[in-house]
Amino acid sequence: MRSERSYGAGRGARPGGGPAAGARAGRAAAAFGAAVVCVALAAGCGIRSTSVPVDAGAAPSRVPCRTSGTDTGNRPPDSLTVQVYLVCASQLAPVERTVEVDGSGSDRLRVARTLLAQLRQKPSDEEQRAGFSTLVPADLRVGGARAGDPQGTLRLSEQPEDLPAEALAQLVCSYAESDAGGSGGSALLGGPGAYEPRDYLCTSETKSRPTEAPTPKAS
Repeated sequence: MRSERSYGAGRGARPGGGPAAGARAGRAAAAFGAAVVCVALAAGCGIRSTSVPVDAGAAPSRVPCRTSGTDTGNRPPDSLTVQVYLVCASQLAPVERTVEVDGSGSDRLRVARTLLAQLRQKPSDEEQRAGFSTLVPADLRVGGARAGDPQGTLRLSEQPEDLPAEALAQLVCSYAESDAGGSGGSALLGGPGAYEPRDYLCTSETKSRPTEAPTPKAS
């Protein structure tokens, strides 16, 4: 009768056995466990894995740049609604105001003075909460054309180019889109000096980048 013998790494041994195989198996199990933990953590944080970079774009602005509007139902009989441009989120945005009608001066000059008064005025609490501000100087004044000026000229108490770029943009767009402006979406503005007035355009670029001076209209 043949005696039973124990076999090690001989012909009867299972492939991959021995201490080295056990170490490899332990490392594989540890790596698998770490991967499971990472996936669980990512899922718990609500993060989806991705193989490509994701550009979510700029963070949305928390400034609404919008008010509830003008209540025309409670408007006084001797008043009207006007639109002026204020600065909001580094751009120009329109707001509506209810104003009393001023009967002095020509129609164009009357509108120009009314709009300027609104631009000089500190924004209301609601407008400030919505992010609106104005850079038009509180002491700025506007008058009519001088002898020799082109028709429709408005003369400011400061040279237009000396105003802050945002303030000039506010004036140009507020005037250009009202009865105070000229044709073609522009405003013909001059200053107190002897310089000739210039026709400034209110463009989409003026509204989106008011820190850049409005573009004079080509003659």
